[in-house]
Amino acid sequence: MTLPGGGHDPEALRRLAQAHPLASRAPFASRSYCGPLGLVAWSDRPVGVDLERVGPVEGGFGASICTPAERRRFADRLDDPGFVTSLWSSKEALAKALGDAVQYDPRRLESPLGWPGGRTGPWRAQVLTPAPEHVAWLVWSLAAPTGPAPIGPARSHPAGAGRR
Repeated sequence: MTLPGGGHDPEALRRLAQAHPLASRAPFASRSYCGPLGLVAWSDRPVGVDLERVGPVEGGFGASICTPAERRRFADRLDDPGFVTSLWSSKEALAKALGDAVQYDPRRLESPLGWPGGRTGPWRAQVLTPAPEHVAWLVWSLAAPTGPAPIGPARSHPAGAGRR
């Protein structure tokens, strides 16, 4: 989704995405904005999206968002801005799918980048390339929700996500 005329007004983009008739009625919806682009997903099951522009990253940022296992697995790629941006975006999309991105510490959330075939249990993930110099992730659950999502660490987590 882009703004008509390709504008870069973040508030106009948010309003446009929030007003989408299907997303506003879906039990689960996720939105992400990185002007002039917006990404919206909706489903009858948990879903999360994140959209980021690839650019320079501060030294050490990649390692600071990794679990200990990810620091070992991805050590040779944690200075690559494209990889680090994708790693961050994958964790943001997963955290949104789990219910509330603010509730999850990325250092304790295993990235979908490490899921074999983009799958773990009932969870699926897909990297997207929405535009040049951008990366996006879509994460969704195949499991039907059994009730309102609990808040905090008692929630069921894919691949050890959110362990404290």
